[in-house]
Amino acid sequence: MLYEDKTELIIKSFYKVYNSLGYGFLEKVYHNAILIELEQNGLKVKSQYPIRVFYEGNQVGEYYADIIVDECIIIENKVAETLKEEHEFQLLNYLKATEIEVGLLLNFGKKPSFKRKYFTNDRKLNSTY
Repeated sequence: MLYEDKTELIIKSFYKVYNSLGYGFLEKVYHNAILIELEQNGLKVKSQYPIRVFYEGNQVGEYYADIIVDECIIIENKVAETLKEEHEFQLLNYLKATEIEVGLLLNFGKKPSFKRKYFTNDRKLNSTY
């Protein structure tokens, strides 16, 4: 599994934050807490990382990934009753629009949950990110 050690450390950090804070805060609270936890675990993080989307060489949009870890994993945080298909597609689209191949969807909902997503660079249509 690609970046297995890093993803396991991120998932452990996610559960540590969730177990400490519990359920019911806004997404920003969990976002800030997991940034602290990831940095304390020696990971390099970038918050609200801009992702540009191109169509036929023209920029057609810009989104912001919640967190980029060590330039190789995108984290998308949610506080939802359950993870939905649209949350997964959002993360997959972030992966499609970058050279990053691994993503984690972290849900700080009533019952904590996560999903790992992969989109390898050899499957991406546009090599200019």
